[in-house]
Amino acid sequence: MADDTADRAELETDIARDLRALTAISEQIGHVFARTNDLRPNDFRALMHVATAEAEGSPVSAGQLSKLMGVSAPAVTYLVERMIESGHLERAPDPADRRRVNLTYTDQGMSVAAGFFGPLGSRTRAALSALPDADLTAAHRVLISVTAALREFYAELPEPGQAAE
Repeated sequence: MADDTADRAELETDIARDLRALTAISEQIGHVFARTNDLRPNDFRALMHVATAEAEGSPVSAGQLSKLMGVSAPAVTYLVERMIESGHLERAPDPADRRRVNLTYTDQGMSVAAGFFGPLGSRTRAALSALPDADLTAAHRVLISVTAALREFYAELPEPGQAAE
């Protein structure tokens, strides 16, 4: 039983280490994308939030993006205007609530992202091709659980400028 507990703790540590490595290399790739497309680091962060929200079926407004990024409303407004001018994003009325305006990728923005990240997608598919579907299903469950834990942790953090309790 002690061996099982030690093995479990080691696996959890390995997963945490793997996720840190994944985050680090993802950030490096994001910086290269930003530099090659004349974007600032926060522009890329905003694009990632918009893409993630769209993929999850819950597009974000500028106000939500401000909260997600931890920056002021005026700073996000400036950022969004820059991203619209550069052709990456556009504002679109929310189909469920016409008073709400969401941020979405433009066709041009999607094309730029696909051109840069397409080879990464091909490499990822090739890297995963030897793994059985059961392993991919298990890995997906792990990533969903870890993402949920990270989001819960983030939601409990104090707002910038507020003291922790």
